[in-house]
Amino acid sequence: MSQDLDRIIESAARAGLELDPSEAARWLEAVGAEGAGEITLDHRSGVFGHRVAMLDFSPDDLAFFRAVGAIVEIPDEDGVETALALSGSAAQSKIQTYPGDCDFFERVNIHAATRNEACRRFGDVLRRKALAQLEGPGHRLMEVKFGEYPRDVVRDGSSLRAGSPVSWNPAELQFGEITVLTIDGAEIVLRWDDLADNPGWCKLDWVVADPVRKQVANASNMLDATWEAPDGSIVPLDGYLDPYFQEVYLDAVAVPLFSKLAQHVSADALDDYVAALEGEVRKYLAGDHPNVGKAAKRMYNIFRLNGRYLEAAFLREIFDEPTTALYQVYSVVRTVEEASAPDSAVDRQTVIDQVDRAIVEVVRALEGVEEEELVAQLLRLRDGVRAPSGINEAVVGEARDRLINLVNNFFHDKMTAMPEIRDYMAGLSGA
Repeated sequence: MSQDLDRIIESAARAGLELDPSEAARWLEAVGAEGAGEITLDHRSGVFGHRVAMLDFSPDDLAFFRAVGAIVEIPDEDGVETALALSGSAAQSKIQTYPGDCDFFERVNIHAATRNEACRRFGDVLRRKALAQLEGPGHRLMEVKFGEYPRDVVRDGSSLRAGSPVSWNPAELQFGEITVLTIDGAEIVLRWDDLADNPGWCKLDWVVADPVRKQVANASNMLDATWEAPDGSIVPLDGYLDPYFQEVYLDAVAVPLFSKLAQHVSADALDDYVAALEGEVRKYLAGDHPNVGKAAKRMYNIFRLNGRYLEAAFLREIFDEPTTALYQVYSVVRTVEEASAPDSAVDRQTVIDQVDRAIVEVVRALEGVEEEELVAQLLRLRDGVRAPSGINEAVVGEARDRLINLVNNFFHDKMTAMPEIRDYMAGLSGA
């Protein structure tokens, strides 16, 4: 342990990171503990999840997450049982000091005689949920993904392949249908009910505001729908039962459902999950629009699950650096644009307060010309929130481009200070 810790300390020194050796040692000991159960329940808070995921969760903001969960969750009803969890950086609040969005994950298990009945029931439940939470004093629905395109189509000038998820805005959701073009230019109508037999990848996205914390955030709920047949067999409606390696479930009442579904997760789920994450890392490290911050978060999940605990411990220190606040500011800029639309019911002052906090974070993290130029852009963004005409999209684009470049450079410089992570990134890029 001592030699391993020395390697982390040396890498942290090269990266200019402030590392707490005792905290790093405690985490390494806990994550590598032999004989610990796979699922952990915190009896005090009532949350549960995979042992490794629970090590990174702090209950400090649990009341806030449960309040947002009440907006985004599909509630239980006769024949429908659910389990709501935090995912992403929200589930890693102990180390993600500056989380981006407020991400949820929900298992929705439908009891029905046939798969077709389960799909229809799920489509009905999902649409009713979205319509019930279109807008309120502190939230606004932005988009729902439900169904798959049955053929190649063109929508709003973009070509979309058969099998890709269908996005619904609030107006289309209320109407229950969308009009798209075939590749030949003919109009076709896609109806919600007609797409129910193949729900595909399903997700709901809101903007939510918290007047007490004076902030706005994107809140999403990704759904994993299953059909439970009369014989007790479990069938994922999208063909794949999601694993449970990074979710933190918010209510111990859901333990029986979780336990029932977990039995059906593939024995290869961990390997498949890590492989999928590595594919995302490749995507975020390369291409025309890299996002090294997202790549870093996925590498952390890879390392803590495949036993590369030294690399994971090093990344934990990076996430706590003040400059990583710029990653949160990057998300804030997008959220502010959505929350301040002219017809939004989200409190305008809450949005302005969020921009003010973003400016403070920029001042703390940067200096010189970079600070001056980014603060000026955020001030223009703030003016747009107040203006009747709304925010200038060009200002949003410029601010986000500048922020993502700063974030990319920061994470790349810090991560490559550890030889093992540098070699891992090089190996993925060359794969």
